[in-house]
Amino acid sequence: QVELVESGGGSVQSGGSLRLSCAASGSIFSNYRMGWFRQAPGKEREGVSCINRSTGSTYYADSVKGRFTISRDSATNTLYLQMNGLKPEDTAMYFCAAGGGCSGSRVRGVYYWGQGTQVTVSS
Repeated sequence: QVELVESGGGSVQSGGSLRLSCAASGSIFSNYRMGWFRQAPGKEREGVSCINRSTGSTYYADSVKGRFTISRDSATNTLYLQMNGLKPEDTAMYFCAAGGGCSGSRVRGVYYWGQGTQVTVSS
């Protein structure tokens, strides 16, 4: 059973925007902190953003601050990542994750991963 399903990736030019979505089962959405990771070829997986379910606090990697916005919709059990001002260095596979908490921009203790959605930014 697939618990997290991402969508919204694609190819854009530098400066463009994309919105990623992550549809989660109700139990995951209600019980876990959620966030986004990304991984570029040959690089380690990076925590992009995390949102605290209880407080609504949001956390971002320095590389995306001011350009990306994480949000959640409890009515539809969906996590979003609005990405504006995209740069070629944002090119990566983006993963939705659910876990025990936020350690800065990283989801801590990940229990569930999505399958990933590719974002490609051309200069």
